[in-house]
Amino acid sequence: MWKQFLSKLPRKSSASGDSGQCSNGTGIQRTASLGSVPPSRPASAIRRMSSAVFPSSVVAGIEPLVSFKDVPNSEKQNLFVSKLSLCCVVFDFSDPNKSSVEKDIKRQALLDLIEFVESSSARFSEAAIAACARMCTINLFRAFPPNYRSGSGGGEGDEDEPMFDPAWCHLQLVYELLLKFIGSSSLDAKVGKKHFDHSFIVKLLNLLDSEDPRERDCLKTILHRIYGKFMVHRPFIRKAVSNIFYQFVFETDRHNGIAELLEVFGSVISGFALPLKEEHKIFLWRVLIPLHKPKSVGLYLQQLTYCVTQFLEKDPKLASSIIVGLLKYWPITNCQKEVMFLSEIEEILESTSQAEFQKCMVPLFRRIAHCIMSSHFQVAERALFVWNNDHIVSLIAQNRQVIMSLIVPALEHNIQNHWNQAVLNLTLNVKKMFSEMDQDLISSCLAKYKEDEEKRVSLEVKRKLTWEKLESAAAFQPVTGHTAVLVGHQPSANMIATLI
Repeated sequence: MWKQFLSKLPRKSSASGDSGQCSNGTGIQRTASLGSVPPSRPASAIRRMSSAVFPSSVVAGIEPLVSFKDVPNSEKQNLFVSKLSLCCVVFDFSDPNKSSVEKDIKRQALLDLIEFVESSSARFSEAAIAACARMCTINLFRAFPPNYRSGSGGGEGDEDEPMFDPAWCHLQLVYELLLKFIGSSSLDAKVGKKHFDHSFIVKLLNLLDSEDPRERDCLKTILHRIYGKFMVHRPFIRKAVSNIFYQFVFETDRHNGIAELLEVFGSVISGFALPLKEEHKIFLWRVLIPLHKPKSVGLYLQQLTYCVTQFLEKDPKLASSIIVGLLKYWPITNCQKEVMFLSEIEEILESTSQAEFQKCMVPLFRRIAHCIMSSHFQVAERALFVWNNDHIVSLIAQNRQVIMSLIVPALEHNIQNHWNQAVLNLTLNVKKMFSEMDQDLISSCLAKYKEDEEKRVSLEVKRKLTWEKLESAAAFQPVTGHTAVLVGHQPSANMIATLI
């Protein structure tokens, strides 16, 4: 009977629901706004395709249900539940030609559901809410294959292309339905929170580790919508996301969705009430600051810096603790990361008051002085660009007695030793700015620098002589047992006389 029924259905010339890209039947390309594959790359160029491991709930066919416009209003909720149940059947997209008719029927049902949610004005029944949560659970929550979990997690040397799920043509419609359902005014939050519960949220967060950027973009928007809709779940969401960050920083050092999570939390932080709760400050110190540690910080630094500056806008008194935290995780051997840190420090200093600046200026400018003397020209250049910021220059001018004594030696070291001409020019400009600011102070700093250099050279000479004496003394010692023997040049008569 099923075969006879299906044989009468019109078949399309190509399976429109089998590729990663598909139209919605209304002239709107839905993938365009959700991180679709760039149009310049044909479908055949996508080499890395991976399908999630779906349960084997595939049937021979699906009966296409009637349209919503063909039933009275009193029956639309029941039809909504029926269509959701129909969409609970999950297909295998690894074979594009398998169950193509059934896939098209399910896709049309998803489009009908989306249209109904958009146009519905009546309150959704609890049965409809439960059915929607169940359908999304069956379709979205899946285990990723092992090759999803391998790799370095997006470090600088990771040149692999992201994986694109071949089931995206259906997954995208499910995400769109979930987004519109959560954001609908017809959804009662008091009823919805029971079905979109903590378990649902945790599984949704786990999907953010997907390698498909289109999926992560959808999840980011849905997570933000859930956070705004269900206020009772907000503390749990913050805790769950914090746990993801902890695991990323201190255990795995890899996760594909850190940037998206931080983007969501940028909006969350901007909505924090004043004064800030201790819980929120702890999130800053224990989560956001340690997120500067991983080597892949460049992939999400923009979103991370935005979150940090949002905290500063809420409470400017946090500036010194933030800067001290950044100094704790300052990179030692990664020059590119050091340039990123200098850019973030400049952005933070723009919002820093005089009182907070004085609390951290000594360790901060010791670090900046070290960067100025860096043999890597980009690090030295970026550190010297700090003096192009008028607000930072005003902070330096008011505390020049302390800061000049830290920076002038670094400037003189560059003038005498640095190899890069651009760095030399910037160094001379900063020195000129200091001279115009306080000529007497810079003169005393230069005198102190010369005095320290003379002492350093003197100590080097003394240290060298001491080692020569030790070498000479060791050369005249008799060799007994397992005594180490120093092989070197013969001591001079003067050295022997000095030792005697």
